[in-house]
Amino acid sequence: MLAPLRQGLPPLDPAAVSNTASCALPPRYEAVREARRFTRGTLDGWDMGERFDDVCLVVSELVTNALRHALPADTPRHQDLGGPVRLHLMRWTERLVCAVRDPSHDSPVARETDDFSAESGRGLFLVDSFSDGWGWHPLAGGPGGKVVWALFRLRRPAGGAERAAE
Repeated sequence: MLAPLRQGLPPLDPAAVSNTASCALPPRYEAVREARRFTRGTLDGWDMGERFDDVCLVVSELVTNALRHALPADTPRHQDLGGPVRLHLMRWTERLVCAVRDPSHDSPVARETDDFSAESGRGLFLVDSFSDGWGWHPLAGGPGGKVVWALFRLRRPAGGAERAAE
């Protein structure tokens, strides 16, 4: 259940992308709030506010994991650096992908836990539970790192049959 797809995103036609949005996040925990605010504004702009709760929870977990586990220990947390963590939101007609890029080469690890009252250690379990799929892939070239993503299936827009009934 919690085994991510290491090979990357399922096939998506880049030509069919409807919208994309991206923001750099500073290396401090307040960035999680900034990521939620960015997600809210983006989804509202795409007229997808009804998906905010699930998407926001997943974005919060992915960004928190990147800040907690993927930054080098000596990363200054009080400065607004160029954004070592980056949030990407991409929408296709029937899919929404939330992707968080970070500088670590380490794979995300879902902890096995039976303690659902614990304050940490359940992030990837929540990502798995609230999204329709998740995974990660390493980044080639440049500074490297990885992208951890979550996919949400969207309902098809209303078709011609429903419009004809109006």
